Amino acid sequence: MIPLLVFYMHVVAIAAVYTRRWQEEGISGGILAVFFMALIFFVGWSMASFVMKLFMAAGDPGALLNRDSASLLLLTSAEGVFYYFYLRGEERPSRSPERPPV
Repeated sequence: MIPLLVFYMHVVAIAAVYTRRWQEEGISGGILAVFFMALIFFVGWSMASFVMKLFMAAGDPGALLNRDSASLLLLTSAEGVFYYFYLRGEERPSRSPERPPV
């Protein structure tokens, strides 16, 4: 159940990032953001699986929190921190109200 929720969150995040980048930069920016997120996901998942293999023993495949689920949770938390800083956007200066001509 945990992997299903993690994959669903990634699908929703990819759709949101694609839409945001598409509106700001065009279709190429949206596609590039999707490929970047996929790359981070697959590389991060293999690294998180390696780390969990060091700390957890191979458990019962029917357990709620087995090694694969724990590696996906570790990956999702690390991605959340990374994407928070990467995708939060730049601070745009507020426009001052125009003064009427005198």
